Amino acid sequence: MTEQLISSEPATGAHIWAGPIGDAGSEVAAARAALPEWARHSVTFRIETLRRFANVVRTREQEFADLIARETGKPYWEALTEVGAVINKVEISVDAAGERTPMRRLEAALGNKVTVRHKPHGVLGVLGPYNFPAHLPNGHIVPALIAGNAVVFKPSEKTPATGAMLVACLHEAGVPEGVLRLLIGGPDQGRALAREDGIDGLLFTGSARAGMSLHRQFAETPHKILALELGGNNPIVVWGAKDLPAAATIIVQSAFLSAGQRCTAARRLIVEDGQHEALLTEVTKLIDRIIVDHPFADPQPFMGPVIDDMAAETLLDQWVGLMMKGGIPIRRLERLNEDRPYLSPALIDVTNAKDRPDAELFGPVLQLIRVKDFDAAIAEANNTKFGLAASLLSQDPKLYDRFWNEVRAGVINWNRPTNGAPSNAPFGGVGMSGNHRPSAYYAADYCAYPVTSVEAQVERGSIAQGLRPAYVPENDRVIDR
Repeated sequence: MTEQLISSEPATGAHIWAGPIGDAGSEVAAARAALPEWARHSVTFRIETLRRFANVVRTREQEFADLIARETGKPYWEALTEVGAVINKVEISVDAAGERTPMRRLEAALGNKVTVRHKPHGVLGVLGPYNFPAHLPNGHIVPALIAGNAVVFKPSEKTPATGAMLVACLHEAGVPEGVLRLLIGGPDQGRALAREDGIDGLLFTGSARAGMSLHRQFAETPHKILALELGGNNPIVVWGAKDLPAAATIIVQSAFLSAGQRCTAARRLIVEDGQHEALLTEVTKLIDRIIVDHPFADPQPFMGPVIDDMAAETLLDQWVGLMMKGGIPIRRLERLNEDRPYLSPALIDVTNAKDRPDAELFGPVLQLIRVKDFDAAIAEANNTKFGLAASLLSQDPKLYDRFWNEVRAGVINWNRPTNGAPSNAPFGGVGMSGNHRPSAYYAADYCAYPVTSVEAQVERGSIAQGLRPAYVPENDRVIDR
């Protein structure tokens, strides 16, 4: 009997989907066989196919959002925004391909032409995460297909139903089944896909630990593309904010959207020591109003559960670790339901904590750090091996100019949350947050490679230097050729 992967709702524990665990080698072979015909199609043909995909998703919007909400536990309103992002990704990717990978013709000497065009890599593996199980892998798949690649997609083992529906919508739109393959499975299948000789690259969104492992593995295969979109230990700095309720709103949005399960979520709140009490009053008032409930509750919640019990227990262990190092709870991280992974939004002062870990606490935990001046605030913002997102809340443009210049991150915002990065701009980080292959609008860059051609309509060749004279024996005359 074929082994099955079962998906359950975090909010209820009910089983919602089951599918057979696949074989990476077989899926890659199928994609390899289908690749040539897909790559031979014009880019216009591929774009129109993807536009049909957007229309398919549009007609199934509520069904898709319902599944995402049930499988991830995120509120239904948030799942709807994710489906909207899936739809919008198509036109954004079309624009990006036209801007980032266009054909260019240049004039050269002697009437020659220089042409720059782009080719697909071949078969690309895509490993998707569970926090945005449709939007984030879709951000790799759509530009990869437009470029002419075939794709083998392995969704997270925690959200396989959403991955299966995404693939079904693409097939319904006309993407050939061989061109886009669905690989169901867990970490073993993900590792097998990454090891497959038949892939020409891997596009990964996930944890820094997994990204490091892949980076080491791909060091021995420099002929394969590797794009890593990893996590962050993101700072939000508040300095001289005038509108404290607005600042508190931005802080709460940054830290607790998606139950803190966003790679761009604020993990560290950095404030001026002695000037922070009024701000904390506003933040805690808002935290205390946050509704934590199942995805379809009425009124709609701000937060649902985290993805599963293992994630909840890991966060609770990390919380205890912060307290043992000297962290002082302001709002405690608590399990709201012993049977399901609902957690309360938490705030802890770690200013005097010893050996504070530089880790991504992937959940609703915000760490407060009090500093003496803005120099120390910037130093603390950079006190991390990550470099994904950072935000400054201040009405002083000079401070923002300095913040932008000195903070190391790929997303730097001013008076806006750390999360919610736009899809029509590049997205990625430095340090342990990626490998300098930003995604979103710049995904086109890693889905195709440039080819430069020097072209002439007739053969013309000459060697000006370095040849002995040629002699014609009949008349002993030198002929200059």
